[in-house]
Amino acid sequence: MPIVVRIDVELAKRKMSVGEFAEKVGLTPANVAVLKNGRAKAVRFSTLEAMCRVLGCQPGDLLEWVELEDEV
Repeated sequence: MPIVVRIDVELAKRKMSVGEFAEKVGLTPANVAVLKNGRAKAVRFSTLEAMCRVLGCQPGDLLEWVELEDEV
């Protein structure tokens, strides 16, 4: 998938657990896992905003576009 979710990096920087993050954002830990593992098909802007607020970061810190080798 060309969009990589970097929630785990931001959580590690802050020494925050998935459970704590999920609670503060208003998601279930299972839904955070879906996002972290790149299985999510979409993210609501309100959810992205909440994640950025909790982590004190920008959307670009959480999401990265990576070009697939097949597309070059």
